[in-house]
Amino acid sequence: MKTSDFRPFIIPIFLPNLGCPHRCVFCNQAVVTGAKQNIPSPEKLQFQINKFLDYKGKRRNRVQISFYGGNFLGLKKNYIKSLLYEATKFVNEGKVESIRFSTRPDTIDNDRLDILKDFPVKTIELGVQSMDNHVLTMAKRGHTSSDTEKAVNLLKKRNYEIGLQMMIGLPGDNEIKALATGRRIADLSPDFVRIYPAIVFEKTILASWYKKGSYTPLSLETCVSLVKKLYLYFRKNSIQVIRMGLQASEHLEKNSTILAGPHHPAFGHLVYSEIFLDMAASILESKRRESKKRESKKDSCDKVVIKVHPQSISRMRGLKNKNIEILKTRFHIKSLKIISDFSIKKDEIQLHF
Repeated sequence: MKTSDFRPFIIPIFLPNLGCPHRCVFCNQAVVTGAKQNIPSPEKLQFQINKFLDYKGKRRNRVQISFYGGNFLGLKKNYIKSLLYEATKFVNEGKVESIRFSTRPDTIDNDRLDILKDFPVKTIELGVQSMDNHVLTMAKRGHTSSDTEKAVNLLKKRNYEIGLQMMIGLPGDNEIKALATGRRIADLSPDFVRIYPAIVFEKTILASWYKKGSYTPLSLETCVSLVKKLYLYFRKNSIQVIRMGLQASEHLEKNSTILAGPHHPAFGHLVYSEIFLDMAASILESKRRESKKRESKKDSCDKVVIKVHPQSISRMRGLKNKNIEILKTRFHIKSLKIISDFSIKKDEIQLHF
């Protein structure tokens, strides 16, 4: 059953590359997470969880312990049970609502899912990356799009919340294939999705291809535009996009092992800003066409006021007020103000002339 809120307070437990039978061309989880490759002891697990619980605000009622960065169901059975057992203690104490984890589509089968039956696992995310088999082969994923479809069907039968993660800009990928992947993911009706750009990290197969000149990552501008199209498609199909771009972290920003690719610490903000820019430009362009029909000689607006929800002001302004400058230049606007208005929906705008 779907809910409208997939933003619980997350307590992340990183298991970089653990349980992974393949090394994907893009993967360097030690760089992304800043964590070492080992199974945390029960004592360390309890310490990490309690540490994050101290950060939880009073309003964040829904709390989940999340196992990320590895292939959770690819771990040995006794490791899976040990991790779930320790996490379940916090659920039984009422400190945590449930458990979630990420895993590969080809690790989802009835035998592995039976392991979970005695534990409060609520959410399972699948690293889909692409629904194009050629792209999956080029990325050395070791699974097919059919594995993803079978996995989602099994998870739905057991009523799990399902998240699907896709990655754009992989070798062999292009805009047509990425949008086709988006459509096929939407057809599976997941509860939410994440969209990641392919980034070239040092010590990866992708890095060697990049250095040889056999792989060229997407530019930031191209990537933002493509993710925008995917986001709008998922929104149209009532599928929540809970993340666009890698999670910003101090470790990742200071790390010098990012060689290339469309990484930006505020990637999601760039996507939202472009969406708001498009909305405003569409309204202004419509007004300009109406003026031409009326044979008005005036091709500019003296004053324009854009009303948005308070939480959407920065998205409308754009990074460093970029959207304001673009609109003023493109439409010859002398004065443009953005005003907050709680009556406006978060994903809508109103223009006043």
